[in-house]
Amino acid sequence: MIKSPLIWSFRRCPYAMRARMAISSSGKSVRLREIVLRDKPAEFIAHSAKATVPVLVTADGEIVDESLDIMLWALAGADPDELCAPLSGTRQDMLDLIARCESDFKPNLDAYKYATDGDESGRLAARGRALEFLEVLDDRLQSSVNLFGDRLALADIAIFPFVRQFAGVDPEWFAGLNLSALQAWLERQIASPLFTGVMTKYPPWVKTGEEFLVPQA
Repeated sequence: MIKSPLIWSFRRCPYAMRARMAISSSGKSVRLREIVLRDKPAEFIAHSAKATVPVLVTADGEIVDESLDIMLWALAGADPDELCAPLSGTRQDMLDLIARCESDFKPNLDAYKYATDGDESGRLAARGRALEFLEVLDDRLQSSVNLFGDRLALADIAIFPFVRQFAGVDPEWFAGLNLSALQAWLERQIASPLFTGVMTKYPPWVKTGEEFLVPQA
């Protein structure tokens, strides 16, 4: 029986980033095991055959292996920052935008970021399709600091890591886009204590056997 919740994570994975941000915001303490994707421990794979991070093992031994579900699990018990209660729109509106990010934007981000050599036309086409979603976000941010009002909400932390990843593929090109509201929003997310606080580097569990209680007191 797991004594306290456990999360398997990889620091640079955007899915793991957003799960850690939600956990940090909730104030719940979980044990973190950092893994290296090219050297996944058997214990991790045993918890989830998908073998993709993040994976949460609750105190009751329940396995939660979808990052959004982990976010909602964390915030269901404690949501002091009211991430699930947006100032504008509804919780379902946020979930719909997150779903669009995952179904439309993320596949095109992957096709853009991981395009094979010699497929420049495919890469640029994927980038163009991804840009359509970013324009939707920029339009929303014309009238508020964050996606659903001036207060940070679930949608911001669920979508931000993927926008960050997109911007990092070609930073100079991204900086030249006519998306000033989105660019300013991205900079704020990157500099926020919530994000910087979950980006601490931990040694891989497979090498040290060390777990780390997060958020740290």
